Amino acid sequence: MSVLSQFVWSVADTLRGPYQEAEYGSVILPFTVLRRLECVMEPHRETMAEIISQYPGDQQRRTHLKLKTRTLDNAGLNFWTTSKYSLKKALQDPNNLAANLIDYVSGFSSNLDVFKSFDFENVLRTLDSRDRLSPVVKHFQGIDLSPDTVSNADMGDLFENLIYQFAESANDGAGQFYTPRDVVRLLVDLVYAEDTEALRDRGQVRSIYDPTVGTGGMLTVADEHLHDLNRSASTALFGQEINPRTYAICKADLLIKGQDPTNVRQGDTLVVDRFKDHKFDYVLSNPPFGTDWKTIASQVAAEHERGGQGRFAPGLPGIGDAAMLFLLHVASKMRDVDENGRGGKAGIVLNGSPLFTGGAESGPSNIRGHMLENDLVEAIVALPNDMFYNTGIPTFLWILSNAKPAEREGTVQLIDATGLGSKLRKSIGSKRVEIPGDARTAIVRAFTSHEASDISKIFENRDFAYWTITVERPLRLKFQCTTERIAGVAEHKTLGKISGLVEALTSFGEQLYLNREEFLQNLGKHLSECSVTLTPAQRKTLWQTIGEHDDDADICRYTSGPQKGEIEPDPALRDTENIPFGWGGHPKTHDAAQTTIAAYFEAEVKPHVPDAWVDKKTKTGYEIPFTRHFYRFTPPRPLAKIDADLNRVVGEIMEMLREVEA
Repeated sequence: MSVLSQFVWSVADTLRGPYQEAEYGSVILPFTVLRRLECVMEPHRETMAEIISQYPGDQQRRTHLKLKTRTLDNAGLNFWTTSKYSLKKALQDPNNLAANLIDYVSGFSSNLDVFKSFDFENVLRTLDSRDRLSPVVKHFQGIDLSPDTVSNADMGDLFENLIYQFAESANDGAGQFYTPRDVVRLLVDLVYAEDTEALRDRGQVRSIYDPTVGTGGMLTVADEHLHDLNRSASTALFGQEINPRTYAICKADLLIKGQDPTNVRQGDTLVVDRFKDHKFDYVLSNPPFGTDWKTIASQVAAEHERGGQGRFAPGLPGIGDAAMLFLLHVASKMRDVDENGRGGKAGIVLNGSPLFTGGAESGPSNIRGHMLENDLVEAIVALPNDMFYNTGIPTFLWILSNAKPAEREGTVQLIDATGLGSKLRKSIGSKRVEIPGDARTAIVRAFTSHEASDISKIFENRDFAYWTITVERPLRLKFQCTTERIAGVAEHKTLGKISGLVEALTSFGEQLYLNREEFLQNLGKHLSECSVTLTPAQRKTLWQTIGEHDDDADICRYTSGPQKGEIEPDPALRDTENIPFGWGGHPKTHDAAQTTIAAYFEAEVKPHVPDAWVDKKTKTGYEIPFTRHFYRFTPPRPLAKIDADLNRVVGEIMEMLREVEA
């Protein structure tokens, strides 16, 4: 595939000069699509011409063309061109080459509108004006992209390799456009794993959807894998894509496969779900890593606030990373569970942040809570680093299901595949590691066995739930109008402007007070005698500025309001504790919060800080500390070995110094 990709891209040598490097892709991509379409149509041009002349309507043409061109391995053509031209025939009239090609492309059936996304007519005219059209057409006319030579899967690889080179030449974040095939195959294997036997039955029909479809690579692999299991199975492929070029490639590719081209739609999935009323058997997605959602924040927030009905109702992640928005979207697109207990399954590629970002009752934590409490997370697989083309960061596959097998209900399986990668002989961007076939088999086996092992661990959903409590301690302050404290008042942006205050404090004296009310009472009288008047807010700011913590001071209490008489907490001593559900053998239920927290406080907090208490602001959180569960302690080397190494290095340095001195 790399050889074919390099040969296709070699037309860049023809473009060099009149075109900037970043412009190469705008020529190469549409010509590759056109040549693929032409090679697919080539054996059927006579049949196509016959049907076009015989039937005037698009629907009639589509129906009869599919019937006439259908084979055991192919659903048949559902697109055509009314033009007499091909690349070869257009070249026979070099003086009108651009016009001939425009006629050729314009003659395609209405369901093949992808060349508008490439602005191909303008591409042709520009090539012609720069005297590069003829050599470019000759180059592509000589490439055999027929299905017998280049399979659908290989064609998908070719498109994605070209996209990678285009984005790389334009310095445009190449890796965001597609997912390495080894990752896709693993994701598809995991999503299908528990359905393998059912998928082999006759008459199976499945829908597969990718909301970040790119060039359609995931759909292609999923489709071919399903047909490997059952050649008689029927699939309906759906996708949505924001980038116009990759959208055009995907639509053309699925059209060639005999799929309904209206099932590929353009637009930002997070803003407008183009398949709002559809749910699917399988959902696959590799959303872009670390992409912010600032520009669409208002639309996303509006859906979040839509009375619990929107995709994003459970919560919103931080504005800097939209990964968890895609997670919610994917979960919402799984088909509902039917009367036979069959629902939807999904697989999504995510970075590490959705596992742990955000504290209790934050947006990310609430999203994790939604996924876990609704028993949607079946497994999470940690991949090796350096698996992707544009990043070396840790990545994870989330496998979702809304109809888990009985033995999986209420559980989440974590699989650590970080040690199962193999180094590539040559890096591709940031991709230095792949998952070979034997490693993929081992991962899928660990998943399907649903047993604990060195790389697999099984947890209850609420093993990842916890309560965050706020531990308060009494406010104890001493007060003394020392030179240092008065200087702090003088430098304060508000207190320093109060006329006569600094002088009054200086004349108050340096008596030590261990009781706040006594201090304020005596100071108030003194300030009144000095004709200094303070507002309640200024009075509070003053004692906060002068006061210092002292364990021997009296406890401060509220003097007004609904909390009058209660102990006032010290913000500086405030702390939080995370208490896991089920701590100390208590039930892993929300109802057990009060008893679990009380027991934890008595055992873990009270012995160390006897005067502490738990504030009422208890929050429920969810976190999946994946790495911690697979941490393996590596003991340090013995001191004797470290000393031996140090002595050896010192000896080498001394020997080098003696040589220099000599």
